[in-house]
Amino acid sequence: MAKLDGKVALITGAAAGLGEGISTAYAKYGAKLIMVDLSPEVEKTAEKLRKEYNAEIITVVANVADREQMDAAAAKGVEKFGEINVACCNAGVCRLAPFEEMDDKTRDFHIDVNIKGVWNTCKAVIPYMLKQGGGNIVIASSVTGDIVADAGEAAYAMTKAALVGLTKCLAVEYASRNIRVNCSQLGYARTPMVEKMAVESNPENPEAAIADIAVGVPMKRLAKPIEVGELFAFLGSDESS
Repeated sequence: MAKLDGKVALITGAAAGLGEGISTAYAKYGAKLIMVDLSPEVEKTAEKLRKEYNAEIITVVANVADREQMDAAAAKGVEKFGEINVACCNAGVCRLAPFEEMDDKTRDFHIDVNIKGVWNTCKAVIPYMLKQGGGNIVIASSVTGDIVADAGEAAYAMTKAALVGLTKCLAVEYASRNIRVNCSQLGYARTPMVEKMAVESNPENPEAAIADIAVGVPMKRLAKPIEVGELFAFLGSDESS
Protein backbone atom coordinates (compact mmCIF):
# COMPACT_ATOMS: atom_id res chain seq x y z
CA MET A 1 0.00 0.00 0.00
CA ALA A 2 1.42 3.37 -1.02
CA LYS A 3 1.85 5.80 1.86
CA LEU A 4 -0.60 8.34 0.42
CA ASP A 5 -3.30 5.91 -0.74
CA GLY A 6 -6.71 7.43 -0.14
CA LYS A 7 -5.32 10.88 0.69
CA VAL A 8 -6.59 13.95 -1.13
CA ALA A 9 -3.94 16.61 -1.61
CA LEU A 10 -4.31 20.21 -2.78
CA ILE A 11 -1.05 21.46 -4.31
CA THR A 12 -0.46 25.07 -5.35
CA GLY A 13 1.99 26.16 -8.02
CA ALA A 14 1.50 22.68 -9.44
CA ALA A 15 2.15 23.28 -13.13
CA ALA A 16 5.94 23.24 -13.12
CA GLY A 17 9.09 23.31 -11.03
CA LEU A 18 8.79 22.21 -7.41
CA GLY A 19 5.02 21.99 -7.75
CA GLU A 20 5.35 19.47 -10.54
CA GLY A 21 7.86 17.51 -8.47
CA ILE A 22 5.53 17.51 -5.46
CA SER A 23 2.56 16.50 -7.60
CA THR A 24 4.60 13.69 -9.16
CA ALA A 25 5.57 12.28 -5.78
CA TYR A 26 2.01 12.48 -4.50
CA ALA A 27 0.66 10.75 -7.61
CA LYS A 28 3.32 8.06 -7.31
CA TYR A 29 2.29 7.33 -3.73
CA GLY A 30 -1.40 7.03 -4.53
CA ALA A 31 -2.90 10.40 -3.61
CA LYS A 32 -5.80 12.06 -5.38
CA LEU A 33 -4.76 15.53 -6.48
CA ILE A 34 -6.24 18.99 -6.69
CA MET A 35 -3.59 20.75 -8.76
CA VAL A 36 -3.84 24.55 -8.58
CA ASP A 37 -1.87 27.01 -10.67
CA LEU A 38 -2.23 30.42 -12.26
CA SER A 39 -1.17 28.89 -15.58
CA PRO A 40 -3.52 26.76 -17.69
CA GLU A 41 -0.44 24.60 -18.35
CA VAL A 42 -1.33 22.83 -15.11
CA GLU A 43 -3.72 20.63 -17.09
CA LYS A 44 -0.87 19.38 -19.30
CA THR A 45 1.13 18.45 -16.21
CA ALA A 46 -1.90 16.70 -14.74
CA GLU A 47 -2.54 14.73 -17.91
CA LYS A 48 1.04 13.46 -17.87
CA LEU A 49 0.59 12.24 -14.28
CA ARG A 50 -2.75 10.62 -15.10
CA LYS A 51 -1.09 8.62 -17.83
CA GLU A 52 1.99 7.69 -15.83
CA TYR A 53 0.38 6.85 -12.48
CA ASN A 54 -3.31 6.42 -13.30
CA ALA A 55 -3.86 9.20 -10.80
CA GLU A 56 -7.21 10.82 -10.06
CA ILE A 57 -6.64 14.54 -10.62
CA ILE A 58 -8.62 17.70 -11.07
CA THR A 59 -6.99 20.98 -12.03
CA VAL A 60 -7.99 24.50 -11.04
CA VAL A 61 -6.65 27.65 -12.65
CA ALA A 62 -6.55 30.11 -9.77
CA ASN A 63 -4.47 32.88 -8.22
CA VAL A 64 -3.34 32.03 -4.69
CA ALA A 65 -3.30 35.76 -3.91
CA ASP A 66 -7.08 35.84 -4.33
CA ARG A 67 -8.90 34.46 -1.28
CA GLU A 68 -12.15 33.81 -3.12
CA GLN A 69 -10.39 31.86 -5.86
CA MET A 70 -8.65 29.64 -3.30
CA ASP A 71 -11.89 29.05 -1.41
CA ALA A 72 -13.46 28.01 -4.71
CA ALA A 73 -10.53 25.71 -5.53
CA ALA A 74 -10.84 23.93 -2.18
CA ALA A 75 -14.61 23.66 -2.56
CA LYS A 76 -14.20 22.17 -6.03
CA GLY A 77 -11.80 19.58 -4.63
CA VAL A 78 -14.15 18.62 -1.82
CA GLU A 79 -17.04 18.41 -4.26
CA LYS A 80 -15.03 15.95 -6.35
CA PHE A 81 -13.24 13.90 -3.69
CA GLY A 82 -15.22 14.50 -0.49
CA GLU A 83 -12.34 15.83 1.63
CA ILE A 84 -8.90 17.44 1.68
CA ASN A 85 -6.28 15.63 3.76
CA VAL A 86 -3.14 17.50 2.71
CA ALA A 87 -2.36 21.00 1.49
CA CYS A 88 1.03 21.71 -0.08
CA CYS A 89 1.45 25.50 -0.10
CA ASN A 90 4.14 25.67 -2.76
CA ALA A 91 3.29 28.61 -5.05
CA GLY A 92 5.89 31.36 -4.79
CA VAL A 93 7.74 34.07 -6.68
CA CYS A 94 11.15 35.70 -6.62
CA ARG A 95 12.24 38.87 -8.44
CA LEU A 96 15.78 40.15 -7.97
CA ALA A 97 16.70 43.82 -7.64
CA PRO A 98 19.00 45.98 -5.51
CA PHE A 99 17.03 47.20 -2.51
CA GLU A 100 17.26 50.86 -3.49
CA GLU A 101 15.85 50.02 -6.92
CA MET A 102 13.09 47.66 -5.81
CA ASP A 103 9.74 49.40 -6.13
CA ASP A 104 6.72 48.92 -3.92
CA LYS A 105 4.87 47.07 -6.67
CA THR A 106 7.55 44.36 -6.68
CA ARG A 107 7.52 44.21 -2.87
CA ASP A 108 3.76 43.83 -2.80
CA PHE A 109 3.89 41.16 -5.52
CA HIS A 110 6.03 39.01 -3.22
CA ILE A 111 3.78 39.67 -0.24
CA ASP A 112 0.63 38.86 -2.22
CA VAL A 113 1.89 35.54 -3.58
CA ASN A 114 4.38 34.29 -1.00
CA ILE A 115 2.61 35.33 2.20
CA LYS A 116 -1.03 35.98 1.35
CA GLY A 117 -1.03 33.02 -1.02
CA VAL A 118 -0.10 30.63 1.79
CA TRP A 119 -2.47 32.39 4.18
CA ASN A 120 -5.34 32.06 1.68
CA THR A 121 -4.57 28.39 1.02
CA CYS A 122 -4.54 27.58 4.72
CA LYS A 123 -7.76 29.54 5.25
CA ALA A 124 -9.38 27.59 2.41
CA VAL A 125 -8.46 24.09 3.63
CA ILE A 126 -8.42 24.26 7.42
CA PRO A 127 -12.24 24.41 7.85
CA TYR A 128 -12.52 21.12 5.94
CA MET A 129 -9.70 19.56 7.93
CA LEU A 130 -11.34 20.57 11.22
CA LYS A 131 -14.67 19.14 10.08
CA GLN A 132 -13.14 15.80 9.04
CA GLY A 133 -10.97 15.49 12.15
CA GLY A 134 -7.48 16.36 10.93
CA GLY A 135 -5.04 16.92 8.11
CA ASN A 136 -1.54 17.96 7.15
CA ILE A 137 -0.24 21.26 5.79
CA VAL A 138 3.21 21.58 4.23
CA ILE A 139 4.47 25.08 3.47
CA ALA A 140 7.38 25.87 1.15
CA SER A 141 9.59 28.35 2.96
CA SER A 142 13.33 28.62 2.26
CA VAL A 143 16.73 28.90 3.84
CA THR A 144 16.61 32.42 2.41
CA GLY A 145 15.34 34.94 4.91
CA ASP A 146 15.26 32.94 8.11
CA ILE A 147 18.75 31.42 7.85
CA VAL A 148 20.72 33.09 5.04
CA ALA A 149 20.20 35.84 2.46
CA ASP A 150 21.70 36.98 -0.82
CA ALA A 151 21.91 40.52 -2.14
CA GLY A 152 18.95 41.51 -4.29
CA GLU A 153 16.50 39.19 -2.53
CA ALA A 154 15.07 41.58 0.08
CA ALA A 155 11.41 41.00 -0.81
CA TYR A 156 11.82 37.26 -1.24
CA ALA A 157 13.82 36.88 1.98
CA MET A 158 11.29 38.92 3.95
CA THR A 159 8.33 36.88 2.75
CA LYS A 160 9.95 33.47 3.12
CA ALA A 161 11.03 34.31 6.68
CA ALA A 162 7.44 35.29 7.43
CA LEU A 163 6.31 31.78 6.48
CA VAL A 164 8.46 30.28 9.22
CA GLY A 165 6.63 32.38 11.79
CA LEU A 166 3.25 31.46 10.30
CA THR A 167 4.16 27.76 10.34
CA LYS A 168 5.20 27.85 14.00
CA CYS A 169 1.99 29.57 15.05
CA LEU A 170 -0.31 27.29 13.05
CA ALA A 171 1.55 24.19 14.23
CA VAL A 172 0.95 25.14 17.86
CA GLU A 173 -2.60 26.35 17.29
CA TYR A 174 -3.85 23.22 15.52
CA ALA A 175 -1.76 20.39 16.98
CA SER A 176 -4.43 19.52 19.54
CA ARG A 177 -6.99 19.30 16.71
CA ASN A 178 -4.97 16.80 14.70
CA ILE A 179 -3.75 19.19 12.01
CA ARG A 180 0.02 19.08 11.61
CA VAL A 181 1.74 22.07 10.00
CA ASN A 182 5.34 21.96 8.77
CA CYS A 183 7.46 24.00 6.41
CA SER A 184 10.46 23.14 4.29
CA GLN A 185 13.56 25.35 4.37
CA LEU A 186 15.33 24.20 1.25
CA GLY A 187 18.24 25.53 -0.71
CA TYR A 188 18.23 25.85 -4.49
CA ALA A 189 16.51 23.41 -6.81
CA ARG A 190 16.67 23.45 -10.60
CA THR A 191 13.31 25.05 -11.37
CA PRO A 192 12.02 27.62 -13.87
CA MET A 193 12.06 30.21 -11.07
CA VAL A 194 15.74 29.61 -10.35
CA GLU A 195 16.54 29.66 -14.06
CA LYS A 196 14.77 33.02 -14.34
CA MET A 197 16.78 34.32 -11.39
CA ALA A 198 19.95 33.16 -13.14
CA VAL A 199 18.99 35.14 -16.23
CA GLU A 200 18.32 38.20 -14.08
CA SER A 201 21.69 37.95 -12.34
CA ASN A 202 23.76 37.03 -15.41
CA PRO A 203 21.90 37.68 -18.69
CA GLU A 204 24.96 36.86 -20.78
CA ASN A 205 25.58 33.47 -19.21
CA PRO A 206 22.80 32.24 -16.90
CA GLU A 207 24.32 28.75 -16.71
CA ALA A 208 27.38 30.33 -15.08
CA ALA A 209 25.10 31.81 -12.44
CA ILE A 210 23.62 28.38 -11.75
CA ALA A 211 27.11 26.89 -11.58
CA ASP A 212 28.06 29.57 -9.05
CA ILE A 213 25.11 28.54 -6.89
CA ALA A 214 26.12 24.88 -7.08
CA VAL A 215 29.63 25.70 -5.82
CA GLY A 216 28.14 26.52 -2.43
CA VAL A 217 26.27 23.21 -2.19
CA PRO A 218 28.24 20.33 -0.64
CA MET A 219 26.95 17.95 -3.33
CA LYS A 220 27.92 20.51 -6.01
CA ARG A 221 24.52 20.41 -7.66
CA LEU A 222 21.05 21.85 -7.28
CA ALA A 223 18.21 19.69 -5.99
CA LYS A 224 15.84 17.99 -8.39
CA PRO A 225 12.13 18.86 -8.03
CA ILE A 226 11.24 15.20 -7.45
CA GLU A 227 13.63 15.12 -4.48
CA VAL A 228 11.67 17.99 -2.97
CA GLY A 229 8.48 16.13 -3.81
CA GLU A 230 9.66 13.16 -1.77
CA LEU A 231 10.09 15.39 1.29
CA PHE A 232 6.64 16.89 0.85
CA ALA A 233 5.18 13.41 0.42
CA PHE A 234 6.73 12.29 3.70
CA LEU A 235 5.47 15.37 5.56
CA GLY A 236 2.00 14.88 4.11
CA SER A 237 1.85 11.21 5.10
CA ASP A 238 0.91 9.53 8.37
CA GLU A 239 4.51 8.31 8.63
CA SER A 240 5.63 11.80 9.61
CA SER A 241 3.24 11.97 12.58
